[in-house]
Amino acid sequence: MYHHGWGMTWLIFAVIAVVPFWRICTRVGYSPWASLLVLLPLINLIFIYYLAFSAWPADRKSAAA
Repeated sequence: MYHHGWGMTWLIFAVIAVVPFWRICTRVGYSPWASLLVLLPLINLIFIYYLAFSAWPADRKSAAA
């Protein structure tokens, strides 16, 4: 009887996690669809480190201008 609430709980946490990364990916010049990677265990850590330490496409565009 208690297991029915887990789907909604997971959905709420997924939205809470994806929405900020959607905005971050958009602002730094990556596809916002890449933010869905935060839903995958272990891949999310790799994605966060990649996002933090890579050269952002938006920075490359402003440097060329």
